[in-house]
Amino acid sequence: MPAPVELQHDAYLLGPGDQLELKFFDAPELSGTLEVLNDGTIPLPLIGSARVVGLTLSQASQWLTKLYTRQLQRPELLLRVVRPRPMRVALVGEVERPGIYTMSANETTQTEGGPAITVSGLPSIVDAIQKAGGITLNADLRTVELQRRLPGDPPSFKRTRLDLLALVSEGDQLQNPLLFDGDTIRVGRAAEPVAEAIELAAANLSPQVINVNVIGEVKTPGKLDLPASTPLMQAVLAAGGLETWRGKKTNIELVRLNRNGSVTRRRFRLDLAQGASNAQNPPLRDNDTVIVHRSSLAVASDAIGAISTPISGLVNIWTLFRLINTAN
Repeated sequence: MPAPVELQHDAYLLGPGDQLELKFFDAPELSGTLEVLNDGTIPLPLIGSARVVGLTLSQASQWLTKLYTRQLQRPELLLRVVRPRPMRVALVGEVERPGIYTMSANETTQTEGGPAITVSGLPSIVDAIQKAGGITLNADLRTVELQRRLPGDPPSFKRTRLDLLALVSEGDQLQNPLLFDGDTIRVGRAAEPVAEAIELAAANLSPQVINVNVIGEVKTPGKLDLPASTPLMQAVLAAGGLETWRGKKTNIELVRLNRNGSVTRRRFRLDLAQGASNAQNPPLRDNDTVIVHRSSLAVASDAIGAISTPISGLVNIWTLFRLINTAN
């Protein structure tokens, strides 16, 4: 794949919607403003129309000069873009809201839960990712791929591998090229949450706030707004911590709805001294649910309370049996 530095030398390719100015030095009456039509052609005096889609300005100028040599003795012309077309780029993979986005020189971008950012100037790959809501926790910033069209017709493309981790950690601006119309950005998926997830949560490429449900034997159960990539143990603390004797420290369950519709369930032991770890104290994602199950003492207490309720003996025995089984 080409190196990111080579992207800096890419030339603008003409496409439908571009407004051009064609100026003849020796025949000013032929000069005027043209617009590239949906079929990729421009209407021309004397000639009729010519196809310019996918050409650079230099290539289009040479092509028009060649066409006009049939009508003019020594055509001298200047072709320039006076109003570029809207820039549409596609974002796929591990971004919050994949899709096609229209970018302009004046953009307002915003990651999930983060502040709105006004961008002036030509948009870059970071601007596009921010407009798509930022990266997901599973994003692998080392394997971001940019696909770009090459000059010529029919269309052909090149692909460049970018390392956005070097951008956010070292400030390598070569990893943040300017975008062209028709670019496709693919953010790869890591095999497991990356080790730098906590540090990346502070970068403006990531959502700033996540919503997490913490239920069960905690002091203030319910939905919480937490900083992105908050570890599991800190989420339990944010819910007030375990009920003194009712919460079971060895049975903290994380229920996660995956983007493909599947659900994963993992169990952890509460250890407040444990740092962020994918194996022991995983960073949380938006819409995760944390369940703190009851301790054996809480199960027994609830069973005694149920038995002491004035209900038939058969129902009491069944309730006790069900509660005890729940604890296993």
